[in-house]
Amino acid sequence: MSLYRDEAIVLRTQKLGEADRIITMLTREHGRIRGVAKGVRRTMSKFGARLEPGSHIDIQMYTGKTFDTITQVEAVMNYGEMLTHDYQQWTIASAILETAERFTAQEYEPALQEFQLVVGAMKALSENRYDSSLILDAFLLRSLAIGGYAPSMSQCSRCEKPGPHRYFSLVGGGSVCMDCRPSASATPAPETLELMGDLISGNWDRAQNSELRFRREASGLVAAYLQWHLERGLRSLPMVERA
Repeated sequence: MSLYRDEAIVLRTQKLGEADRIITMLTREHGRIRGVAKGVRRTMSKFGARLEPGSHIDIQMYTGKTFDTITQVEAVMNYGEMLTHDYQQWTIASAILETAERFTAQEYEPALQEFQLVVGAMKALSENRYDSSLILDAFLLRSLAIGGYAPSMSQCSRCEKPGPHRYFSLVGGGSVCMDCRPSASATPAPETLELMGDLISGNWDRAQNSELRFRREASGLVAAYLQWHLERGLRSLPMVERA
């Protein structure tokens, strides 16, 4: 048996048999993996509470034929438990975890940037560091950027003409000029595109001072852009309660 340790955040759990669970995790060194937690659904389980969605853990596993088996778990921070008391925060956390799983399609393929992004987003959410909706939209935009789908905000995505431009195209890759705009391009407010750029770059001071109407418009564009590139929407995103 090949034993290994890693740092992970739990993305999802599902029942297996009468007492076991399959734990889907995003790890620091091994990317997304699935492991079996034996007997974790029994009331006397020694580490069941540490393997809930949103838990940041240090984990030891041994390699199996179908699934690896979890042998030891140490809690780093249980973000899931911290966020379950607030509906908006929990639905946003669920959307973050689902997004991370969708952007790490291949198991055992290292995804350090996505792992760090998830941990950072869950930490910021649990600390109420910024507005919850802004944290979610920043996470979605940065996940898109890591995946190679970053929307262009400051220049035309087709001809690279310097902006800002009036139009935004899902098909065209973000901001587009008058000459390059495809049909059905959106015409968001300039402040909306500025906000999206701030969320990608981490200009939180300016993002926090943005008006609610521009935040709502940005959230709609981000959700549509994400769905276009994932080719189907997130199950958890429609449940997110926006302020």
